[in-house]
Amino acid sequence: MIPNEPKITPELVAQHGLKPDEYARFLALMGREPTITELGIVSAMWNEHCSYKSSKVHLKTLPTKGPRVIHGPGENAGVVDIGDGDVVVFKMESHNHPSYIEPYQGATTGVGGILRDVFTMGARPIACLNALRFGAPDHPKTRHLVHGVVAGIGGYGNSFGVPTVGGQVGFHERYNGNCLVNAMAVGIAKKDLIFTSEATGVGLPIVYLGSKTGRDGIHGATMASAEFDADSEEKRPTVQVGDPFAEKLLLEACLEIMARGCVVAIQDMGAAGLTCSAVEMGAKGDLGVELILDNVPCREPGMTAYEMMLSESQERMLMVLHPEKEQEARDIFTRWGLDFAVVGHTTDTLRFVIKHKGEVKADMPIKDLGDQAPEYNRPWVTPEKRPDNAALAPTIARLAAEKAPDSAAALVKLIGSPDFCSRRWVWEQYDHLILGNTVQKPGGDAAVVRVNDGPKGLALTSDVTPRYVEADPFEGGKQAVAECWRNLTATGALPIALTDNLNFGNPEKPEIMGQFALAIKGIGEAARVLDFPVVSGNVSLYNETLGRAILPTPTIGGVGLLADVADSASISFKADGETIILIGKTEGWLAASAWLAICCGSEEGAPPPVDLVVEKRNGDFVRDLVLKRRVSAVHDLSDGGLVIALAEMAMAGNRGAAITALPPGLSEPAALFGEDQARYILTAGVDEAQRILSEATAAGVPARIIGATGGDSLRLPGIAPVSVAALSAAHEHWLPAYMAEGV
Repeated sequence: MIPNEPKITPELVAQHGLKPDEYARFLALMGREPTITELGIVSAMWNEHCSYKSSKVHLKTLPTKGPRVIHGPGENAGVVDIGDGDVVVFKMESHNHPSYIEPYQGATTGVGGILRDVFTMGARPIACLNALRFGAPDHPKTRHLVHGVVAGIGGYGNSFGVPTVGGQVGFHERYNGNCLVNAMAVGIAKKDLIFTSEATGVGLPIVYLGSKTGRDGIHGATMASAEFDADSEEKRPTVQVGDPFAEKLLLEACLEIMARGCVVAIQDMGAAGLTCSAVEMGAKGDLGVELILDNVPCREPGMTAYEMMLSESQERMLMVLHPEKEQEARDIFTRWGLDFAVVGHTTDTLRFVIKHKGEVKADMPIKDLGDQAPEYNRPWVTPEKRPDNAALAPTIARLAAEKAPDSAAALVKLIGSPDFCSRRWVWEQYDHLILGNTVQKPGGDAAVVRVNDGPKGLALTSDVTPRYVEADPFEGGKQAVAECWRNLTATGALPIALTDNLNFGNPEKPEIMGQFALAIKGIGEAARVLDFPVVSGNVSLYNETLGRAILPTPTIGGVGLLADVADSASISFKADGETIILIGKTEGWLAASAWLAICCGSEEGAPPPVDLVVEKRNGDFVRDLVLKRRVSAVHDLSDGGLVIALAEMAMAGNRGAAITALPPGLSEPAALFGEDQARYILTAGVDEAQRILSEATAAGVPARIIGATGGDSLRLPGIAPVSVAALSAAHEHWLPAYMAEGV
């Protein structure tokens, strides 16, 4: 035992998040009692956030390969070929727990971390997205969290200089004690200049780059692997502090030494900091690592080996360099005003050795830290099946008669509600135009950004409907992927790959593990059928407070490819007198719908089923029309159904429409607000619309003309007209008014 080190007690082991059987496994691996630094290292490597011990068995079932996929899960970010020697590099990650405790810093460091994941691969970031979930608007903490998180995302992205081009914001009382902040970053690199974390070669210098190490973020990954309790506010010191200007310097310096051929391997110091980055680099390359912590640049005096190994201070990288390029790399980092320190070297011992002040603070088998981490196939149960649309019909009819306003009032209520209102208050705080390549800004089905000087572009979106996943995890998982695929398709983009952020409660509860397992099964099935491989992602478990879990929220981030951004479609009505076409079959599915929840106060029933073959057939048909410039506007149908999609198109184009034919054989609410899947609204010239209908019939795609654009109101059969101005006023009012209440 090292002098002056604390005794390892069961209480200390428990404080580090290790269960007795896990600690026994660690003791057997070590063959002796660990030092406090070794205990800290294994607590970081074996926690849920870093080891994926509860999710690995299910994640292995996801489709991760495809003709375009260069790097799938396992690297800092996924890499996908987009032609012309270019690749797109992207990933999504959560910063949920830190953002609840300290919303501004939690959100900023979430953005900073995901940007580093992308440029660590050698890519220059070109866009960010996010997916945010907050508690009920009347919860005392919600407004504070919204303000802090949005300011944090904008503060980091704007200062770093990358546009935030899309995302989601949702409210539900199940997030009262645990908000979700999922951040996605997208970058572009050359196919022959991709860098990974696999170290190669013995005796090569391991170099610490970037900002200095402090005590912020210690045990941050461990905190993210536990549910909140009544003392969650006490965890504030585990939240890191971000510096976007330092990260911008780090980006430029890293890309420069990469271009100069200095780098063998590179790893971002994210969760678990120096520990995870060093172990992953060595273990992937079947090498050992020896670190000399005396050389680590620290911004606080007297830091111990334990603190340095577990610190999650931001804007830091670890690299293995070609020895002959060391001085060149040092000169570059010095010129950018960043720390550069040789803190160790690679070995052939397969040991992870930490030295500080002349003492060996840790000596551990490096591969076993990852390979021997606990892996659980936790017991799970299938959630109770909910009644489908037909079985729930009597209840829906009763609730409609007792509670629902007439359809015109229901439309205005929905379009102005927290979940449907304009997010302009949010995205206008983000610089969504910096770099000059944003072709379609936030507010449509998907953002569109130009690649380099064009004409090639990418469509980007993030999607999930948590109430569907709660009602049926399998169908909800399928639907999240299908909606993401539809949103990309609606712009004309070919969906090429996805990333996910799987936010769930405590996996030790069989009902939560059942949600997770079935959602993964649904995601995997949809990804396979839609040729939409999963190339990166993140799992965030233990999203619970005082035993109450969030809604299961598997966020799907998608990337689509456009050969020419000039071919992309948007949602806005473009001209008067154009024919409106509904693509897809409408059966009027109101169970688990937004109308049922918001207008009738019920979240009962099963979600709409997703027929993936139909999704692909209908989507491929629509995409072909877009790319041939045969349609002027396209919008997918999802939350809120037909009438919400029409209202959004009308508001985007500041132009009304007359709907003359609703889907037949349905009640008015079912026809207007039903959330059947695989549907789109298109607009086209009168003659073109007839040709589209004929081609749709030949292709087996349901299609019908339902009206025409024009006027200043939305007019539907048997319903009082609603002016576009009134829709826009309701749509734009709620969020700024809500946030102003706290000022």
